[in-house]
Amino acid sequence: MPITGGLTETEPATPEVQKIVDQVKLQFESRVNETFKIFKAVEYRTQVVAGTNYFIKVQNSDDDYTHLRVFVGLSSGNDCPTLVSFQTGKTRDDPLTYF
Repeated sequence: MPITGGLTETEPATPEVQKIVDQVKLQFESRVNETFKIFKAVEYRTQVVAGTNYFIKVQNSDDDYTHLRVFVGLSSGNDCPTLVSFQTGKTRDDPLTYF
């Protein structure tokens, strides 16, 4: 059970996390003014707040990675994931941390 406000351990991405990444891809691309053929969730951590923050490592080329922070509200039926922030220029080995 996650501790409210604390980050979970890093885990391999699941199909659910990939779905979240797919839903925020256009938000990310519009903010960086670029499009990506590869946008694959690799691993993630979560933080329980008034909903859930997902910290997700995304592969967007052979050796380029981006860290996304995505918020998903409590009412799972109506809330679309929202891209809160991101960090570009990451590598496969960079740890996911709070940002």
